[in-house]
Amino acid sequence: MAIVELIMPKLGESIMEATILKWHKQPGDSVKLDETVLEIATDKVDSEVPSTAAGVIEELLFKVDDVVPIGATIAKIRTEGAAAATTTPAPTPVAEKATPVTSAPAQPVAASTGTVNPNRFYSPLVLNIATSEGVSMSELEKIPGTGSEGRVTKKDILQYVSDKKSGKANLPAEVGASLADNSDTIVLRNTEPANTAAKPQEQSPVVYQGNVEIIEMDRMRKLIAEHMVRSKHTSPHVTSFTEADVTNLVHWRDKVKKDFEKRENSKITFTPLFVEAVVKCIKKFPLINSSLDGDKIIVKKDINIGMATALPSGNLIVPVIKNADQLNLVGLSKKVNQLADSARNGKLKADDTQGGTFTLTNVGTFGSLMGTPIINQPQVAILAVGAIKKRPMVIETPQGDSIAIRHMMYLSMSYDHRIVDGSLGATFLTAVAKELENFNPDREI
Repeated sequence: MAIVELIMPKLGESIMEATILKWHKQPGDSVKLDETVLEIATDKVDSEVPSTAAGVIEELLFKVDDVVPIGATIAKIRTEGAAAATTTPAPTPVAEKATPVTSAPAQPVAASTGTVNPNRFYSPLVLNIATSEGVSMSELEKIPGTGSEGRVTKKDILQYVSDKKSGKANLPAEVGASLADNSDTIVLRNTEPANTAAKPQEQSPVVYQGNVEIIEMDRMRKLIAEHMVRSKHTSPHVTSFTEADVTNLVHWRDKVKKDFEKRENSKITFTPLFVEAVVKCIKKFPLINSSLDGDKIIVKKDINIGMATALPSGNLIVPVIKNADQLNLVGLSKKVNQLADSARNGKLKADDTQGGTFTLTNVGTFGSLMGTPIINQPQVAILAVGAIKKRPMVIETPQGDSIAIRHMMYLSMSYDHRIVDGSLGATFLTAVAKELENFNPDREI
């Protein structure tokens, strides 16, 4: 007999842990190679984990709702084999490799807080939350970790932040001393030195007045809320606006959509046309397609466009068109439709939501003229397109000005002001608008 360890798989960029939703197998159950053993969830998408061997489930190491780090052993499978024990090696996270605390960017640590433990590692997500919440490295060192080998997980640090704000967590002694001795050497936002002698006040239950209905957030809505708040904490948002005359584009689509659907067995929407324009402009302004790692700007050579998609539940998910610059309009149309259908039917794979470098959201789908979108971290910009409306516009011609009915659309782009200045943000946005305005009405598919 041999024992094979089933490992929590690598699920994509920036994902360091996953929550177990459901076990499909129990100890003693037989399992085939590639048969689904359990369902898991991240802050991006739900997914299934297949078996890496055929045999019998020997042991389940975690329960439903447990948060498990990537690379941890989650189950053991007994197989027929000569070896006494076999271990399936955990996939090595490349982009996800834990970051030593000695290289963590811009940590709010006092100069006199003592020596940092060089043997303890923190995931980029944990470090990001610590920075945004004003948790110093000395505090981070004191947080008990529930992850593999005592690693601090996202759940651990968020619980600490919550306890700290409610007065349940005490600051490390050396941090308190540093605050008293030299308040200029440490940054702690939204917190005060804790009084170790004082007992935390008990909070009274909230009483809601009037005729109300209380709805508990589902898991996905909680994750979206957390992601949005973290984005606003991380990036100083600036939003620029412009408008585009998309009359040529609208008329061209009206002209070709029936033939396109008949020939390609797929509808052509406005989304692939918008994506095509964005891709062309990213090639002109590559800094828009980047991310920030401490004081390093990481310019992405791959152009992977995320498209915000509404789900039947009302939640939002962002599937990604990988290497969008390598697809023609037909390819973009089919990919957009395939990802949108998979999202609405709950069939997206974990990889379908990973690796985005720029996001497009169509707020016009729901009738909005414009919006101020929140950046999808760790990207640095997100473009929103509004509803296309007919408006009377002044048209300049060689014969003079005239008024005509045109199809107009507002565009807005939020960007990270740490990297993208107003000049670059506005220039890029204007370039996208011009690309749409200059659409060739005689274009062949």
